[in-house]
Amino acid sequence: MRYFLIDKVTELVVGERARGIKNITLSDEILHDHFPDYPIMPGALILESAAQLSGFLLEMTFNQPEAPPLRALLVQIQNAKFYETCGPGDQLDITVKLDSKLDAAAQVSAEVLRGETRVVRALLTFVMKDIPSEKIHEQRKSVYRLWTRDFETPVTIL
Repeated sequence: MRYFLIDKVTELVVGERARGIKNITLSDEILHDHFPDYPIMPGALILESAAQLSGFLLEMTFNQPEAPPLRALLVQIQNAKFYETCGPGDQLDITVKLDSKLDAAAQVSAEVLRGETRVVRALLTFVMKDIPSEKIHEQRKSVYRLWTRDFETPVTIL
């Protein structure tokens, strides 16, 4: 099973913030077992959706055309708090903000809402790493193009 947990990026301000959505549907395989008669999206996967959007923000921020592409690796989750459960038919509105940045690391604050209701918030720490795998780079480029295909101004994806 693949866990691409962002359906669309709706906003990107490189070096500052990103916003995206995840639609929870019964076609999400995990819901069939979690739980069969009361399907809810696992909190860890809701947090993973925020981590994926954070990785996108960081890779768009750190990567430069003249350098090998860096990939964001989640290394720490702090102050994670889960407020509500979510299930089929819910749309998650995910916002991530770059709080601090070093040469090869960054911290991002994340908040996930369902409508006006807060679902999750956390502080995520990433390291930026040069991963020598063309397969990973092509996969990321492909996914990022899909996430941003509705942007008025095309995003340069490295």
